Amino acid sequence: MRSVLFGLLTVALSATASTSRAESGSSATSLQQPSPAAALRQDMRKLWTDHVVWTRDYIIAAVGDQPDATAAANRLLKNQEDIGGAIAGIYGKPAGDQLTTLLKEHITIAVELIKAAKAGDSPAQQKADARWQENGVAIADFLSKANPNWPRAALVDMMKKHLSTTTNEVVARLKKDWEGDVKAYDEVYNHILMMADALSDGIVKQFPEKFGKTGL
Repeated sequence: MRSVLFGLLTVALSATASTSRAESGSSATSLQQPSPAAALRQDMRKLWTDHVVWTRDYIIAAVGDQPDATAAANRLLKNQEDIGGAIAGIYGKPAGDQLTTLLKEHITIAVELIKAAKAGDSPAQQKADARWQENGVAIADFLSKANPNWPRAALVDMMKKHLSTTTNEVVARLKKDWEGDVKAYDEVYNHILMMADALSDGIVKQFPEKFGKTGL
């Protein structure tokens, strides 16, 4: 009798172990293959995180007269191509190219603004800032026309917030206000994640057949 019970227990334990391995394998597969909507959110966050990370790297290098400023600027410009490429995959190459152009203008104007601020050239700084604001609105206009789930007013607010938080980061660095610099970058980073998620949510709503009606 004891041998029979032992045999039944062994079978039960083997079955449990097999089930656990199967469930573990299923979980691993699920983790490795996120839903299209979740993958979109991850990719969008990565692209826009790169945007603010390399912007910060450039700010630090440019303000400090470091030799890596040019390399940081080039990597930052490459990020704009990456963002445009992601948009091209959804809205077509012409749309991606147009956004890349607008984003590269966003970066080149920022470079001019930082240079003027560092030199203490207020007229040049104000002129660059005005162009920066206009470019931000142009980016918002472009995006709002591509997706009805991206309201123009909301996008304009997002872009202006991005510009203002980045400006705060530059000013703090120029003043050598290191605590203020850290706080400013936290604001930049938190805001860009919100913006990336808003863009992802809008795409999911616009193309539920591709990303799933259940969203993220």
